[in-house]
Amino acid sequence: MIYAALILALIATAEAEAAAQPMPRELTTEDAQPAETPRAGTVQLRGLDTLNGTVSDFEVPLGGTTSFGHLEITAEACRVPDDAVADSFALLRIRDIREEEPRFTGWMFASSPALSALDHPRYDVWVLSCNNR
Repeated sequence: MIYAALILALIATAEAEAAAQPMPRELTTEDAQPAETPRAGTVQLRGLDTLNGTVSDFEVPLGGTTSFGHLEITAEACRVPDDAVADSFALLRIRDIREEEPRFTGWMFASSPALSALDHPRYDVWVLSCNNR
């Protein structure tokens, strides 16, 4: 009986904490980084088609959209930190043209592709670098 009361108290506490948390909002390019992080003009990406095993490198201009197989990739921002230790990161929106909702919306990091990855059964896309072209 005491265990049941403790479990109910823990559940009530967890629900109260969850209710107190603010709702997350959608990321925007203003959320990117402080102003001292240089902006790039294009995002260099690599795509893998796991069905036929082909790898393709391609560039997407900021604000532009390109296609890779059934994917439509839009680059919204790309940053390169000043320190040599860190790598490029890009704000991408990736949508399968056969679906309404994007498969991925968020920041991808060149140094840690698995940290924030596209979840697609056939395609894999990751950031290589940002260019100032």
